[in-house]
Amino acid sequence: MRGSAKLTTFVLTMYKHLTREQRYVISALLAKNFSLTDIANDPHVSVSISTVSREIRRNRSKRKYSAIVAQEWADIRKERLLHNNHAIKQPLKERALKLLREEQWSPKQISGYLKRDGEKVSHETIYKWIRADKKAGGDLYKNCRHQLKHHTRPVGKSIPIKDRTPISKRPKEADGNRFGDWEMDTIIGKDGKGAIVTLVERSTDYYMMRKLPKGKNAYELAQTVKWMLFPYRQHVLTITTDNGTEFAEHKIISTLLNTDIYFTDPYCSWQKGNIEHTNKLIRQYIPKGTDFDTIDDKTIELIQIKINRRPREKLNFMTPKDCFFKHFC
Repeated sequence: MRGSAKLTTFVLTMYKHLTREQRYVISALLAKNFSLTDIANDPHVSVSISTVSREIRRNRSKRKYSAIVAQEWADIRKERLLHNNHAIKQPLKERALKLLREEQWSPKQISGYLKRDGEKVSHETIYKWIRADKKAGGDLYKNCRHQLKHHTRPVGKSIPIKDRTPISKRPKEADGNRFGDWEMDTIIGKDGKGAIVTLVERSTDYYMMRKLPKGKNAYELAQTVKWMLFPYRQHVLTITTDNGTEFAEHKIISTLLNTDIYFTDPYCSWQKGNIEHTNKLIRQYIPKGTDFDTIDDKTIELIQIKINRRPREKLNFMTPKDCFFKHFC
């Protein structure tokens, strides 16, 4: 093994990279003006001050740190370190771009899926094709979820909910590895009108969504959620959500499904990071500012189907649909 290869192996073995969740915590604490020392000592980060400082310095964009941007840059650096892509044959390039155009899979999903078939092309290379196409006036970038742009999410106001159980009391087993732990959220339409309730099973990333004609009405949301999960009620061990007032009738859900519902801490959306991340996939099909009155239930169903047949890296590039329903075979 050459010296540089040995060094690469040593660095990847000895250095533990920050996780997506740690980056979300760093971003949230920076927004609240926490010091680097306090951020480093936070139990959800727990790294050296120099690591936090280096992370912010390397991944700051326009003098502002974004967890989303930082994670993408980290992935690109990792790809550069581990792979040395040679010239890609045209049939492989056409297959990769076909998946982008027809399925709207991310470059990383395309790369992982093709790798399972013995084809090698890094997601960084696919991003290069997309950027080159955009520069030439093409529209490939429109098939990307972020369309090569990143936005920060505003921090909302927390309103107390009666009889809520804090996430600190959620059992350790509900860490996202066992089957049956869910996260719940809502997506709001133009001018705060109309809403879509979303659910994700944490271990398989299986995603469910339904339109709420009455918007954020708490009673209607509870009734909708209980019927969404009723067919799988034997596999609803916990549900984690935030402190939005639309979840005020959580007792209806927990009683019928015989499950426990836990609420994140205020301003800590990263504590339900799975649903936060998956909700962003919807924005590829329903951009912010969309009037939900223009979207029917059939469209919602088709979007759900498309998202659940996207391969995921955490599932070894299998699909959420296949991983979810194997528990019912």
